[in-house]
Amino acid sequence: MDDVTEAERAAMAELVARAHEASHEPGKAGISAALLRDGRIVAEGTNHVHLHDNPTLHAEIVALGRAADALGRADLSDCTLLSTLQPCEMCLAAMRFAGIGRVIFAARQENVPPRYFAFPHLTLGDYLGPDTPFVALGGVLEDKVLTLYEDGQE
Repeated sequence: MDDVTEAERAAMAELVARAHEASHEPGKAGISAALLRDGRIVAEGTNHVHLHDNPTLHAEIVALGRAADALGRADLSDCTLLSTLQPCEMCLAAMRFAGIGRVIFAARQENVPPRYFAFPHLTLGDYLGPDTPFVALGGVLEDKVLTLYEDGQE
């Protein structure tokens, strides 16, 4: 269960392409996320924080909302969250509230500026406690996105 599947790797490649596209759009940042269910993308999202002047509209939150709408339910426990950037504290909490137990991401916290995290002293390990176990796989296609996050701009 701790390996990235072919479908997850293919979906991540799509997200990487979308993140690069979004990085050139006014008001958008190069961060992209999706929810996978049964190996297929259910919903996607890009970062809309500056587009809508709303600090909660991270790519993961947008994708979670769209997945809940698409599936007609808040319980997304049968989905996997993918993101081009390690989810921040808010996004990890939202993921857990949705029941998601598996997250796969490209850029890891230790390889991007601390600006992407409200509490940079917290690491993913702090969230992987025994009371809320989940699988977190980072660094998938990381080399394809690190240039997007060098300046620390959302």
